[in-house]
Amino acid sequence: MLLAVDIGNTNIVFAVHDEDSWHHHWRVQTVKEKMPDEYGLLFNAFLQEAGLDAKKFDHVVLGSVVPPVTWKLERMLQKQTGRAPLLISHQIETGLTFCVKNPAEVGADLIADAVAAYARFGGACISVDFGTATTFVSVSDRAEFLGVAIAPGANLMAASLAGGTSQLPQIALELPESTIGTDTMSALSAGIMLGYMGLVEHLITHIRAEMMQRGIPGPIPVVATGGLGQFIAPMTACFDVYDPWHTLNGMRLIALRNTVSG
Repeated sequence: MLLAVDIGNTNIVFAVHDEDSWHHHWRVQTVKEKMPDEYGLLFNAFLQEAGLDAKKFDHVVLGSVVPPVTWKLERMLQKQTGRAPLLISHQIETGLTFCVKNPAEVGADLIADAVAAYARFGGACISVDFGTATTFVSVSDRAEFLGVAIAPGANLMAASLAGGTSQLPQIALELPESTIGTDTMSALSAGIMLGYMGLVEHLITHIRAEMMQRGIPGPIPVVATGGLGQFIAPMTACFDVYDPWHTLNGMRLIALRNTVSG
């Protein structure tokens, strides 16, 4: 069995893969102030619920974009599983060539998304991850990590607007019936959701065009993932597939690659 732990800015996901599929997953809030033992209590409760033994994991892989939490989960996982987790970074074997100015700046989630996308399509591709931020990762036909575009997440945009004004409420993520709102809620939905869809489609169009200008052959498929992706991906035709397990699958592939090479 493989245990993957994905530490994001908003949530931490614990997921268990049994060499066939993802059978268990749990999501908790990312709290920088929690100590390793506190996370350990949560982890043990999850395993007990599923009837799993922490010492039975063959692989433990950890991806994090929250440095203050990384060492805490590393320590907890080693104590609970008896294995030092593989920490995803550009310094381990990923199968990618990093064509960016500073590979150390590339987050673990972006690396995992790139690996999973290239494995899925077997060539040039784009991965869009809808989370606290929305990230657009470009991979060439030669498994080159070309770079990233980062935009605020849809929820962050909506929350920022609601928090920065006196009379505008938070809205649900759904497309409005009209671009011209006739009340406050429909006006917000028109501006935020239709505007956000324009942002997503515009970036994908320009990223794909720039990749092809560099001589990268098409077609260049696009995969969507992330918690908010399930709401946003159906609203546009620019995605070839939505996969909620995309980042975790990238983490799993990296763990297996390093097991083989090690």
